[in-house]
Amino acid sequence: MGRRVIRRVYIIGNGAAGAENQCFGLVRALGLSHLQTLYRVIRPKGGINMRLQWLPVSLHKRLENVRKLIYGDTLPTQIVVRGQKLMPLPAEVQDILEANAKHIATLSCEAFAKDGPSLVVASGRDTISISSSIKQLAPEYVFTVQIQHPRSRLDRFDLVITPRHDYYPLTSEGQKQIPWLLRRWITPRTSPERHVVLTVGALHQADSNALKDAAYTWHDELATLPRPLLVVNVGGPTGHCRYGTDLALELTALLLNIVPTCGSIRVSFSRRTPCKVSDIVREELGNHPKVRIWNGEGPNPHMGHLALADAFVVTADSVSMLSEACSTGKPVYVIGAERCTWKFRDFHRSLKNRGVVRPFTGKEDISESWSYSPLNDTKEAAAQVIKALAERGWSLPS
Repeated sequence: MGRRVIRRVYIIGNGAAGAENQCFGLVRALGLSHLQTLYRVIRPKGGINMRLQWLPVSLHKRLENVRKLIYGDTLPTQIVVRGQKLMPLPAEVQDILEANAKHIATLSCEAFAKDGPSLVVASGRDTISISSSIKQLAPEYVFTVQIQHPRSRLDRFDLVITPRHDYYPLTSEGQKQIPWLLRRWITPRTSPERHVVLTVGALHQADSNALKDAAYTWHDELATLPRPLLVVNVGGPTGHCRYGTDLALELTALLLNIVPTCGSIRVSFSRRTPCKVSDIVREELGNHPKVRIWNGEGPNPHMGHLALADAFVVTADSVSMLSEACSTGKPVYVIGAERCTWKFRDFHRSLKNRGVVRPFTGKEDISESWSYSPLNDTKEAAAQVIKALAERGWSLPS
């Protein structure tokens, strides 16, 4: 039986916080964080490489090798995907290795007799070819989980975990938004298969134990603040949630309206927040006695905010930040949802229909609470992984 127990976990990441956090969250929910090793897909960076991020990683690397032959090795290669800052890593992660499908498949094969099968968890577009290749090279020794919709050929993975709004193109409303000539290129094109697990939002690490630890760690700084404590999480515009200084000005005006109903307000920005947005928020609210804006220095208070806030205001662009806030059971107000299009509008509609979010209007009394059934996507997805492993005759360590 020992040979059927998962004792190795390979996380395939791309350096993007939103993708890797989902992998860490799922592995944490499975109780396997102490067994995980992080591998990252490494793209060439610098110069013209910034314009080639849309290419498959393998082709991108080939072109970079050709460039080096012609011009010499003058540009650095970094473990970064799209120029984003790398996310803080869990304490269990000691080293980051370059993702190589043949290497990981070989490790899985060699370790099977002694340690049993391996679990591969990947998320992000650049990881798809790696995780699917591992599955192809070592099908009898690994169980592969791809988080987020891999666009095509879902049968390359043992399990796919993806939000319901990724299937928005199949709805009648979604079809109306796709030009006829492009419909064959828009995925998904078929209904979810048996091995596809649908979630409401994104997976994350903010489970009950993590929030208890954060509440203890941040108690002295946050628990003693005047209540209610309102936490404001500001993301950044995306292709389907476009905004700029207009949203920043709206946000600050609405926050000033509800300040009298708050004891304290804490504001945090994400890695994607443009300076033109954060500068306006700092200028309008930075000197207010009830407001504290995290300056990006020192430990990130995000988990402490999730644990100890009484309510949240979150910009509509971030599925991850909304998913985390909506898992706490505390009031969550959204600003900017009307600026979102395509499947992101469907995501916001699903949250509203479930009663887990309300639009931020500036007329709220933050001292008044309301309840809902918190999102529990990560735990539910972990249960589906355990079920799928059992069907294969494999299990987790007891």
